[in-house]
Amino acid sequence: MKMYKCCIFDLDGTLINSIKAIAYSCNLTLRKYNLGPIDEDTYKILIGDGYKKLIERALIHCGDTNLENYEDALITYMEYFKIHCMHEVKAYDGIYDMLDFLKNNNIKIAVLSNKPHAQTVENVDKIFGCGYFDRIAGEKSNIKRKPNPEGAIITANDLDVNPCECLYIGDTNTDMKTGISAGMDSVGVTWGYRDRKELEDFNPKYVIDHPSEIVDIIKSTVLVSN
Repeated sequence: MKMYKCCIFDLDGTLINSIKAIAYSCNLTLRKYNLGPIDEDTYKILIGDGYKKLIERALIHCGDTNLENYEDALITYMEYFKIHCMHEVKAYDGIYDMLDFLKNNNIKIAVLSNKPHAQTVENVDKIFGCGYFDRIAGEKSNIKRKPNPEGAIITANDLDVNPCECLYIGDTNTDMKTGISAGMDSVGVTWGYRDRKELEDFNPKYVIDHPSEIVDIIKSTVLVSN
């Protein structure tokens, strides 16, 4: 029977609901060019592949199909996001209990996000506390962003676990592709920004509706404490 030793989590839409911070920062950016605003539900479709792709998609959505404002908008967005990345950000219900269970049972926990690294660390540290996770990694220039599996594999190596001993947990097709390509069992979560069909279309090992189901998965594979 497979024994999982590590859980690697996507951040936005998986551990935390940060859609308001992203939407607020991006709409401030769009306003500079007399574009937008875009509603939060639309942002749930636009995000997931890093801020550069977010800005590209947002500009096109608002009619800037030639991306005339793209380069300036990248700079403007990051200026706003550095200030507002914690705007109404909160952990999803059940996340704290699930993470505590993993830590109490010696399951290593990590975050791998396409959000810029500094803001990834800020979100995680302010929501969960400094040093709570074994590893935190956001987007960095020297590591290919998801769905490339490089970041997930580096995370497993740094934590001295085999990729096949890891669960990769996320809320988008990008996450499902990342985990599978890294040789990990992928877990799609339905409480995030995408629907069950999108997740199932990419054949994850599990699709779950509540963080407590991660506890169930671990309990089914390892001997854990009460």
